[in-house]
Amino acid sequence: MSRSIKQLSVYLGVLAVGVGAGVWGSSYLISQHLEKTQEQPSLVSSASNRPLPILPSSSSGANLNFIAKAVQKVGPSVVRIDAARQVSEQLPEGLDQPFFRRFFGEDLPIPREHIERGTGSGFILSPDGRLLTNAHVVDGASRVKVTLKDGQIYAGQVVGIDRITDVAVVKIEATNLPAVSFGTAETLQPGEWAIAIGNPLGLDNTVTVGIISALGRSSSEVGVPDKRVKFIQTDAAINPGNSGGPLLNANGEVVGVNTAIRADAQGLGFAIPIETARRIAEQLFTKGKVDHPYLGIHMVTLSPDLREEINRDKELNLNVTADKGVLVMRVISGSPAQRAGFKPGDIITKVGAQSVVTAADVQEKVEKSEIGTVLEVEIDRNGETKVLSTKPAAFPSESNR
Repeated sequence: MSRSIKQLSVYLGVLAVGVGAGVWGSSYLISQHLEKTQEQPSLVSSASNRPLPILPSSSSGANLNFIAKAVQKVGPSVVRIDAARQVSEQLPEGLDQPFFRRFFGEDLPIPREHIERGTGSGFILSPDGRLLTNAHVVDGASRVKVTLKDGQIYAGQVVGIDRITDVAVVKIEATNLPAVSFGTAETLQPGEWAIAIGNPLGLDNTVTVGIISALGRSSSEVGVPDKRVKFIQTDAAINPGNSGGPLLNANGEVVGVNTAIRADAQGLGFAIPIETARRIAEQLFTKGKVDHPYLGIHMVTLSPDLREEINRDKELNLNVTADKGVLVMRVISGSPAQRAGFKPGDIITKVGAQSVVTAADVQEKVEKSEIGTVLEVEIDRNGETKVLSTKPAAFPSESNR
């Protein structure tokens, strides 16, 4: 299979790979962005020379201090999370063999263990000490250090992590903590104000501001194809250490969880919609894990150019005639999709009686289905319409993938 085709694949039920160099203790990738002022915003952004969105209005006119008020409201709810994990260094590939051990004896390098430390952000969900952050901030740690804005330090227990959505929850033993207020990401519109609070580069309680740049960015567009999230895109500056911090609207309500930046684009940050984050957090606090529905197929969104490339690839042995739709590239052995009769070359047209256009549409519909419940998928196979009945299973654990 050609490399470009593989890169376009969206996975439902394949190995959940790591998320890159920034997995531990920071955002996934590093980007540079000019921070915007918190005081008296001008009508034009010096970073991009674009008009800024209209300020929130009040009975007395434009409120030029709305950012400061939002920060005063939410700032005490944002925490710093310091995590550590033990990492074992392995021998270079090829040296860990009986021959080398006999030949070098005690001179053979001995694998050593060391501690990796990282810092991220989080915020308080409830007064009794429930916190939300990114999975990659605390991955590999069972205990973390949580520092509140007022300087109080608590030992935090990592209750659960979900790598598929990059959400994790932490519990500290405390009461009467200042919890955040929640907004809704579903009603956001591009051009609205976006305020990010976190601890970028170890600089606690840093505030940056921008706008909502776009909505519904797929995981493949963001560069993390193993995730099941439709991201919020913002130009508010997000740097390593912002991960897990809140993205706010102009009213100081949390609408997202800052999680990623792309190295190949400046000034683009991404956040998990708060509805997704809260749903996952609730399951983690209740069960300690999240079960994601899984079909077990590799698929791509067709285009005329991609169709030609697929047909030229002799390894695939496919003859695709459609220029659009969701093409099944591979079916995982032993998966629900295989049991339901899916085959490479099938074009998915509907999931649960709802039309789908892209692979991200299919992913979203499967994510909203119920494990063990029949899900009907309509396909086009060589010009013939078929309906396959499948029962999504729980996404395999790492040990079973």
